[in-house]
Amino acid sequence: MKTTTVKAYGTEAADASIHDSNLKSAGILPTDSVEKAGYGNFVHLMDPEGNKIELWEPNDVEYAKLGKLTTK
Repeated sequence: MKTTTVKAYGTEAADASIHDSNLKSAGILPTDSVEKAGYGNFVHLMDPEGNKIELWEPNDVEYAKLGKLTTK
């Protein structure tokens, strides 16, 4: 069984990240559109080597309601 590792990073603007020209010129491209959840927005990217990257734009108010520490 093959496992996949996803590197996850926080961001302040998931929507803007998928249009970032620096990422595109480095060959890092979105694999889907921004997914909006109550506790934050997510988008997945793929680098030129096939590594999946997840960007998370947290909604700290909703995340704290889940009993989690906020990101700030």
